[in-house]
Amino acid sequence: MAGPQQAPHLHLAELTASQFLDVWRHFDADGNGYIEGKELENFFQELESARKGAGVDSKRDNLADKMKEFMHKYDKNADGKIEMAELAQILPTEENFLLCFRQHVGSSSEFMEAWRRYDTDRSGYIEANELKGFLSDLLKKANRPYDEPKLQEYTQTILRMFDMNGDGKLGLSEMSR
Repeated sequence: MAGPQQAPHLHLAELTASQFLDVWRHFDADGNGYIEGKELENFFQELESARKGAGVDSKRDNLADKMKEFMHKYDKNADGKIEMAELAQILPTEENFLLCFRQHVGSSSEFMEAWRRYDTDRSGYIEANELKGFLSDLLKKANRPYDEPKLQEYTQTILRMFDMNGDGKLGLSEMSR
């Protein structure tokens, strides 16, 4: 990465699922599924800068103390890293879509049940139309309003997140991430 880049859409307004993913990818530079180490420092510095710019933070504590307090509050499993679900609690993401998705396929048995139900053609993959059906059912179950363009955005966001080989469908190993 050549020189510091401004995080896409890092502000205090509500983020769309797609914008949230852009922010996630910006900070999870190594793509390992966590914001940790230098990535975490960069995230925290930009978050503090955004908060100051919005007039939210006027304390003069040192950065290390603020970061420690921040991690105590948001690092729910105390592993020293920020996971996607933890970041969704920090950044105001519309309808908390990503948490809703993650909670629905939380356990491995629920995951496999969902996999079998939505892989309707038994191809071993969940194609975009099957994923769209899954997300539609998920949003209904969570009583979250949506329209066709929003459902399409969510489908594309999930594909961008998990379709590692870019084939437009999710294999079992991709979804298990």
